[in-house]
Amino acid sequence: MSASFVYMTCASPGEAEAIGTMLVEKRLAACANILPGMRSVYWWRGRMERAEETVLIAKTRTDLVEALTDAVKAAHGYEVPCVVALPVTGGNPDFLRWIEDETGEP
Repeated sequence: MSASFVYMTCASPGEAEAIGTMLVEKRLAACANILPGMRSVYWWRGRMERAEETVLIAKTRTDLVEALTDAVKAAHGYEVPCVVALPVTGGNPDFLRWIEDETGEP
């Protein structure tokens, strides 16, 4: 089993909570961490923008990243949401086994 952490940004803590809850309920993620209060500076459609955003990090199996990404895109308010999978290359084997046990089929 290989695990991934999926980094996402949301417009608000409420949106992050709704998406994180949906991912855990569907067992696309074993856990969702919500980190409010992030400030972003970015280019969008030729203009520099600034925004308050919320970080959402989902812990999942790598083989579920595509389904997780599709679910986030369907639920997200952004036209082009940030959904980026980062491979987990090591860590506590018990924790990694927990991710495997809590994702996929219930």
